[in-house]
Amino acid sequence: MKNKILIIDDELKLLKLLGMILSNEGYDVFQASSARSGINMLGNHSIDLVLCDVRLPDAFGVDFVKEIKTKYPHIEIILMTAYGNIPDGVQAMRNGAYDYIVKGDDNEKIIPLVSKALEKVKDNIRNQQEDKAGFKTDFSSVLGKSESFLYAKMLAEKVAHTDTAVLLTGETGTGKEVFAQAIHHESSRRNGLFMAVNCSAFGKEVLESELFGHKKGAFTGAVSDKKGLIEEAQNGTLFLDEIGEMPLELQSKMLRVLESGEFIKMGDTKISKSNFRLIAATNRNLKEESRLGNFREDLYFRLNVFEIHLPPLRERKEDIRDLANFFIGKFSAKMNLKNIKITPDFYKKLENNPWKGNIRELKNTLERSLILMENNQLSADNLPHSESMNSFAMSSVEKEHILKVLQYTKGNKAEAARLLDIGIATLYRKLEEYHLK
Repeated sequence: MKNKILIIDDELKLLKLLGMILSNEGYDVFQASSARSGINMLGNHSIDLVLCDVRLPDAFGVDFVKEIKTKYPHIEIILMTAYGNIPDGVQAMRNGAYDYIVKGDDNEKIIPLVSKALEKVKDNIRNQQEDKAGFKTDFSSVLGKSESFLYAKMLAEKVAHTDTAVLLTGETGTGKEVFAQAIHHESSRRNGLFMAVNCSAFGKEVLESELFGHKKGAFTGAVSDKKGLIEEAQNGTLFLDEIGEMPLELQSKMLRVLESGEFIKMGDTKISKSNFRLIAATNRNLKEESRLGNFREDLYFRLNVFEIHLPPLRERKEDIRDLANFFIGKFSAKMNLKNIKITPDFYKKLENNPWKGNIRELKNTLERSLILMENNQLSADNLPHSESMNSFAMSSVEKEHILKVLQYTKGNKAEAARLLDIGIATLYRKLEEYHLK
């Protein structure tokens, strides 16, 4: 299903131009020239994203954001203005806008910005579905009964009620972010924001901007002020995933924040302050990385006040059935599936798999198995061979498999590539190879 985008602007030339650009990218585009007609569009179509001019003939866009978010909380809104205005930009973000951009200056950035905003929409919808299905982020969602897991959970429950920095260690996919969210939920900061960033996902400059924020003009493309996650996490929790990948220069700046609560935004000279609780996670041995000079020893000691090690799934096989039932219930609610039968051989094959990707791999495999199941029954035949569980046996049933996944995603190739655990370019090559359209 195509994402639906509504553009609201009384400047007809720009309306037409943006409409053409976004239509060419494969989006369903709707257009309105006033706030009133925009509201009518929102009521008649399942809009995902709104691009809205700040100055409309019948409304002030900054205030209009709040009205849209109140009625349609899952929708993201990008405000556009002919003249950058910092106070308006700040208020727009407070009212719930995804971003605030200057017309003309950001034309080349509009497509990636729209793509990022639509990812946020997807997260919003997923969170709403999980809330309706009763899935929480407290310790009730941290499932397991194995001794090693229960010990880690006990430590997390005890430290949650303090303000101590926590370091979560363990292999990729062991549930470190789930633990971090549960600690935040049980802490005195639960009413503050939980802000998360994967330190391995960005280059140095982008990561610095994400963490510390920047002032307008700090670098090419910085057309407005931006709050960083450190500032956003005021009175809440900052979760730094894969902190072992953080560049050394940023490690020094992070140490200063932890020691004093003070930081300086990119392009700024003024000191800013933030009061937040830090939870960090890594799949690396930071002590060894410090010895090798890849990680600051003083930062390691600052982070390692309270370490919790999460065991890999292969060491807690008695937890696999409970985890499987949890994820099957979660995805069944999402897919509106009922009365699913699960055969004993399905569980047995799950328990015998090595799960090199841990809980993340188990979760992905179960989602794909539900997509491919026949006659509302999950059996061992729905699971790929153990040695290729994470790739979902692309080599054996590739063409049929791709067709089923594309049918499930209603033709959304980016989502299909995610489920198939391949790159989007690889998927396009496969579509061409099998003459699939």
